[in-house]
Amino acid sequence: MNTPQINGNRLISALPASEQRRFLSRAQSISLSFEQVLHAHDEAVEFVYFPTTAFISELVLTEPLECIEVRLVGHEGMLGLNVLLGDKRAPFHAVVQGSGEALRVGRKDFLRVLKQAPKLDSLLQRYTFVVLKQIAQNVACTQFHKIEARLARWLLMTQDRAESEHFSMTQEFLSHMLGASRVGITHAASLLKNQKLIHYVRGQMHILDRKGLQLISCSCYDADLQNYQVHMHKS
Repeated sequence: MNTPQINGNRLISALPASEQRRFLSRAQSISLSFEQVLHAHDEAVEFVYFPTTAFISELVLTEPLECIEVRLVGHEGMLGLNVLLGDKRAPFHAVVQGSGEALRVGRKDFLRVLKQAPKLDSLLQRYTFVVLKQIAQNVACTQFHKIEARLARWLLMTQDRAESEHFSMTQEFLSHMLGASRVGITHAASLLKNQKLIHYVRGQMHILDRKGLQLISCSCYDADLQNYQVHMHKS
């Protein structure tokens, strides 16, 4: 583990210097690996995470091999909102989708910091509202939009958090994230590949044409961006 530095997490970077110092004095900079489980559903949460270069999926599991992504969190947010809301039990299964760095704070330390950090408290209250809208958007997206549009949206969201045109990805993982069959994912990925929007080989995804993906993506991608922009940049 490394000494925490002023970092790429947008929530922490938005804090005044005094609150940043207070937060970072309690935080540890750690490395997260692809498919690492941070906590299981209904498990007691011991840490909250503020990703800097890593990104994390929260999943609903209905059966041992059945799951769907509820939300994706990267440098724009945090994992552990249940702690903020006064419940130490995790509402979802959390797994690392993109390896990288994160700031980790113990649950009790986080609550202590929060009492002395009014700006952080205010930001996280607004962020909680953003997440609720994001989850609702995902429900509508899954119900009403075609798999290729949902895949394009998801790839754009992932690229935003990876900040790279390349990232690790398997079709099995995609099927879990989108709640779709492997056959459906293969067909949708082939459509995007044939249009030269992506290149996919040996578990590696390469975004070739971001603007083209934005044209294919459903309206939910832009709705998520606007949701964050409106609610997180209030004065």
